[in-house]
Amino acid sequence: MKKILDRLFNGEKLSKVEARENLIKIGMGAVDHYQIAAFLSVFRMRSITGPEISGFRDAMMDLAYKVDLTDAPSIDIVGTGGDGKNTFNISTLACMVVAGAGYKVTKHGNIAVSSTSGSSDVLKYLGYQFSNEESKLKADLEKANFCYLHAPLFHPGMANVAPIRKGLGVKTFFNILGPLANPSSPTHQLAGVYSEALIPLYTEALEDAGIRHAVVYSEDGYDEVSMTGKVKISGTDFHKIMEPEDFGSPAVGASTLFGGNSMEEAAKVFVSILKGEGSLEQETAVCANAGLAIHLLNPVKGLIDCVEEARESLKSKRAFEKLQKLIQ
Repeated sequence: MKKILDRLFNGEKLSKVEARENLIKIGMGAVDHYQIAAFLSVFRMRSITGPEISGFRDAMMDLAYKVDLTDAPSIDIVGTGGDGKNTFNISTLACMVVAGAGYKVTKHGNIAVSSTSGSSDVLKYLGYQFSNEESKLKADLEKANFCYLHAPLFHPGMANVAPIRKGLGVKTFFNILGPLANPSSPTHQLAGVYSEALIPLYTEALEDAGIRHAVVYSEDGYDEVSMTGKVKISGTDFHKIMEPEDFGSPAVGASTLFGGNSMEEAAKVFVSILKGEGSLEQETAVCANAGLAIHLLNPVKGLIDCVEEARESLKSKRAFEKLQKLIQ
């Protein structure tokens, strides 16, 4: 590691292979805490490269407790977090809507980064039981088209890094690695990023992993299709800027996406939307993301038709029924 650190502090970049090998050493406890802190700090001082993020992703997957959940197409809808917007749980709600529409969702997530409630926070609060047992996850998929992979249960090697990250107290490249390392290896992924600079990195990593994907970044800073303005989308075979009208609805105000000041408020918003009791603006944001995910799974179908398919899942309460089956 000392030689690698010397190279990095001299401005050199790592190859994909080197990135993978060194993160595996860190995950296996073969590197001392001071060197890990120095290694993480390098990537605070300069931008990470495409080969580096792909190598780090490969290492995360090599170290992960992996599960084989389905032979059918499946999708993960996930954001990096860290956009500082404190929105309600749009991605997780979109997952439930997609599941209600009849598609398999294997969501990977964690506690909140910058909002009141992350996906793990709200699902735990509502009574979902986290597990890394393949049989339990398959049972959830069978009854609800949805299962949830709580990241700490699947990435034990990262326990060596957690106290160092906490001690540093700043974002590290692990903040952007998590969404790329779903241990169920879904066939499709809708990934939201908090920075435009992450779009090419995520696109390269997901293409390298063979995952059909769309990476989204709303131009006003949201790590999802916020419907508050223009959104940049980079996919497996397309790159475009879209307006809210392209999803079949007018723009919504940022204040309508507020997620609450407490876990109780966040969970109340989550359930009310699934029950069909949310505002039109909340429904619009959820269905835009769910519709884009359905379009990714079913590209021959028009985007607006996919958004309507999502809306029907929500309005019919099929999405809410999926949640009930998971927590009953």
